[in-house]
Amino acid sequence: MKSVSDLSAVEGASVVVVGGGFGGLSTACYLADAGADVTLLEKNEQLGGRASRLERDGFRFDMGPSWYLMPDVFEDFFGHFDRTPSDYYGLTRLDPHYRIFFKDGDSVDMVSDLEANKETFESYEPGAGEQFEKYLKKSEKNYEVGMKHFVYTDRTELSDFATWDVMKNARGLSLVGSMQDHVEHYFSHPKLQQIMQYTLVFLGGAPNNTPALYNLMSHVDFNMGVYYPDGGLGGVVDGMAELGRELGVDFRVDSPATEIRGREGGFVVRTETEEYYSDYVVSDADYRHTEMDLLPEGKRQYDEDYWDTRTYAPSAYLLYLGVEGDVPNLEHHTLVLPTDWNDHFEKIFDDPAWPDDPAYYLCVPSKTDDDVAPEGHSNLFALVPIAAGLEDTPERREEYRNLVLDDIAEHTGEDVRDRIVFEESFCVNDFAERYNSTRGTALGLAHTLRQTALLRPPHHSEEVPGLYFTGSFTTPGIGVPMCLISGRLTAEEMAERIA
Repeated sequence: MKSVSDLSAVEGASVVVVGGGFGGLSTACYLADAGADVTLLEKNEQLGGRASRLERDGFRFDMGPSWYLMPDVFEDFFGHFDRTPSDYYGLTRLDPHYRIFFKDGDSVDMVSDLEANKETFESYEPGAGEQFEKYLKKSEKNYEVGMKHFVYTDRTELSDFATWDVMKNARGLSLVGSMQDHVEHYFSHPKLQQIMQYTLVFLGGAPNNTPALYNLMSHVDFNMGVYYPDGGLGGVVDGMAELGRELGVDFRVDSPATEIRGREGGFVVRTETEEYYSDYVVSDADYRHTEMDLLPEGKRQYDEDYWDTRTYAPSAYLLYLGVEGDVPNLEHHTLVLPTDWNDHFEKIFDDPAWPDDPAYYLCVPSKTDDDVAPEGHSNLFALVPIAAGLEDTPERREEYRNLVLDDIAEHTGEDVRDRIVFEESFCVNDFAERYNSTRGTALGLAHTLRQTALLRPPHHSEEVPGLYFTGSFTTPGIGVPMCLISGRLTAEEMAERIA
């Protein structure tokens, strides 16, 4: 277990955490364990932030994240409290990890066996099997060094990188260049490049704007494995909430914060019906929303121009479907990819528009979990990454619903159009309304070359002493495991500043 800095300085302090996503839950647990009096305010009717659940007519959907990756991060988190993930939920390793349908009629499964995957790569390009193994070794090194020295260690100043420790451990890492350049160095076949880059969707980036260091995600995917937690990601939220209660966190749902005023030692956080007084405040809400909507104008670190010039991770068009019968052609996780996906990424980052030939993700948790759908039915949701801020109207959703269902039928062979017994969509406007999400982004700030490490907004406010931030806008960034670590970094920084 990676040791956590001394948090004893927070003992006896009162803290209000705004937002119950993974970053807020993580921060609350660390602070409460160290002796702080912690109250967490969650806007919506359930904890989890974007990891909400939709339960209707016997179907239960994870509304947001649905991949359980980087199990070591969860073990490290629970281990800090002398617990294990298995104290709260079980895990099933998925095999295959996922299936890919290419839109030229080709399909491939990525599995748990290295040799089988090497054979798959070799079938596309002579020598690609050995290159795949070399790529994974590089990815593993990047993961081990990157996690220890660049993820679990928060380097907030440029001088933090000019140390012997950093220079020694950065030697040989893929710190320069984009993921596109890095992957092209190993593989020429466009399908192999896509397989190695699809994880960028989880980071909210594109191959040409995401740092090459994130090739470490291939170690996460192929070496560490893909898992399904009992109850889905909602089951993990339940486990963290149970842990929080054991540590003394007071959770208040249906409590949207409307205002944050004061400073260290004298904060008041207002909701529509209550006022909460505390020594410190931690916001896991959308960073821009916190600054522009909850703080007085003179207490903001950034103005509207700053937020307008950020690159936001994609939003998403989501379609939650309860389907009569089975969907045998689909795996628990399935990707459907155009043979050339550059146009889709351009319509996310360069020329925002609804993609005509989308790359998308399908999840069928009922393949693994009998409790997420009534007997004789399948639980299926589709996720299409789209640009944040797109116009989201009922007419556009209906048009896109038909496009997506037609595309699924054509390219996976699963025509569910006449078997749908439950249906609900979620898109840009819903992300903005439910999560106060800037431009309706589904993830936060993208992991671009200019928005990584110290170039992301800080964990502490430079204008309001005692106000802190956690979650996907801060370091280390986007994704459930990163938000867990963000909670730890926020707690450590708070303790360091108090001491």
